[in-house]
Amino acid sequence: MNTFRDFYNNEVKLTFEDHYFSKEPKHVWVICRYNNKWLLTRHKDRGMEFPGGKVEEGETAQQAAVREVKEETGGVINWIVYVGQYYVAGKGGTVIKNVYYAIVNELVDQPTYFETHGPVLLEKVPDNVRHNAKFSFIMKDDVLTHCMKKIKKIYSTEK
Repeated sequence: MNTFRDFYNNEVKLTFEDHYFSKEPKHVWVICRYNNKWLLTRHKDRGMEFPGGKVEEGETAQQAAVREVKEETGGVINWIVYVGQYYVAGKGGTVIKNVYYAIVNELVDQPTYFETHGPVLLEKVPDNVRHNAKFSFIMKDDVLTHCMKKIKKIYSTEK
């Protein structure tokens, strides 16, 4: 279990155990690759981040992850795997979020990308994300750091 503070100083607990906090979390976050690049989206208010969002009524967290990637980037997922789950004790309540790693095999142009400006491809996620105003607060805590290390170790991504 990794425990730390997020961008807003809320306590965060991250685990790579299978659905440790909830079997049915209400939020997802998907770390994506497309053509050997990292696939992010540019949120209209928050900046660049990996796609994610809320699990809708009647769908599983994994189905929500696939849908969110498609809605926010136009990405069609070829392969997806559960990475971990984190719990945020925030001022407005708690959030439990599944983290997935996905390989996207196609980007489809869409008339809308919902609350985002669409896909962003990066060769490398910068080391200084925490201090870069172009990135969302979601990218600025140790969830990203720990998950990227886990993904790189298990799936040997190059960047």
